[in-house]
Amino acid sequence: MIDLTVYKENLEQNIQKARERGIVLPTFAQMRSPESKIPEETLKRLKTVGLWDINPLNLFRITWKNEQKTRGGLFGKPNYIVLPSKLTGIEAAVICMVGKFFPTGCHKVGASYGCLVPRLVTGQFNSATQKAVWPSTGNYCRGGAFNSKLLACESIAILPEGMSRERFEWLHAIAGETIATVGTESNVKEIFDKTHELRAERDDVVIFNQFDEMGNYLWHFEITGSAISEAFEDFKRSKHKDAANARLAGISIMSGSAGSLGAGDYLKEIYPGCKIAVGEALQCPTILNNGFGDHRIEGVGDKHIPWVHNVKNTDMAIAIDDNDAIALLRLFNEPGGREFLTGDIGMSDEDADNLSLMGISGIANMLCAIKFAKHYELGKNDVVATILTDSVEMYKSRLEELNREDGRYTHIRAAEDYSKSILAQSTDNLLELTEFDRKRIHNLKYYTWVEQQGKTADQLNELWYNQEKNFKGVRSQVKQIDELILEFNKAVGLRDAVV
Repeated sequence: MIDLTVYKENLEQNIQKARERGIVLPTFAQMRSPESKIPEETLKRLKTVGLWDINPLNLFRITWKNEQKTRGGLFGKPNYIVLPSKLTGIEAAVICMVGKFFPTGCHKVGASYGCLVPRLVTGQFNSATQKAVWPSTGNYCRGGAFNSKLLACESIAILPEGMSRERFEWLHAIAGETIATVGTESNVKEIFDKTHELRAERDDVVIFNQFDEMGNYLWHFEITGSAISEAFEDFKRSKHKDAANARLAGISIMSGSAGSLGAGDYLKEIYPGCKIAVGEALQCPTILNNGFGDHRIEGVGDKHIPWVHNVKNTDMAIAIDDNDAIALLRLFNEPGGREFLTGDIGMSDEDADNLSLMGISGIANMLCAIKFAKHYELGKNDVVATILTDSVEMYKSRLEELNREDGRYTHIRAAEDYSKSILAQSTDNLLELTEFDRKRIHNLKYYTWVEQQGKTADQLNELWYNQEKNFKGVRSQVKQIDELILEFNKAVGLRDAVV
């Protein structure tokens, strides 16, 4: 469970700093239902603030329900799109939650807040004297650096040197310090090694490791899970054919930190028969084949099983070829691809425009959903949910690289990519998990978390056998954390007067 021990001296310094900077913290309830829970005075002030502005008001935009505006937006329904069968080649509907309209353009800003806020309101992290360290394969450290900036505390972002140019350019302007480690998405151990170095060399750092911070899991359970449920219920009321009789068959998401899979735990409690599928790169099949190799699906870290992955509640593992994800990045965003999609297969301009809402990991998530649907032979009344973590905005440099390396994207290439990377998706390279499979995957945590990260074998066993204390226990803490946030805001004295 999340440690909520209060350190009064540090807490007082956090309160004083928040008072000086005009900082008010949103509760989980406000992130879940901003349209009804955020104070009216705060809503008025948000109308003058840009979505990515370095303004503490943007803490209240850590939600799936932001209006799709660059400035002054408030809140409405969860942001989602439904992919047409003309694209996916399956009868089942694929609902995609859209991460682009979070501050920073990615939902990881929420996961980082979920990790930071419990320590801030208990004084376990001192924003006046300590630096927040955000180890990541990309977007989490961006979210952490952004939240740190809004909260006026120093940050250190750690990510592999092979990540996209856009991430580094943005971090250099926002983070106090940016550290590039060796490798790409698959080199998570190297990120952990750097955090060990920092902890050994400096006494002013606090590591917010998304891979074992239960705040990551809790944020997705409460906020992402509820948003997907609302999106699904909204879809059922829509004019989509067969929507009224729809059932939520499952959620299928690539494993980065595995925090997003917490949304699946939420959905399983509400929708009987809903299944959770976890995806990984075929080039680095940790869950399916114990981990090796490198891949190009940015934001998906491999060669380990995150501590926060509730393996015991996972139903399927799916491997996605990174060549397919990269090919579709071009199909969805090059003029030749757009011409093929709207002309040859008859997608509407609106549906084609929506494809730019997918980054590379979002495309991989879509492919997971397609393979999931094919495996279970889902039909017209079935729905699979997934997440578009970020958008093509984070990968423009990758498109430039691909154009230099492979030449202009042609109509013929678009037809080939659509055929082989979408329609040809099959039920290979996946595994429907038995209890034995789940335990095997869970036990892989030993090599990272016990041998390298200082946890014990007893903790590993308790994580498996004692759900009430761990994953279910964490979920029971949300009201207590919200109470601590409200007490913090009350002590700051600026509840409705954010500046």
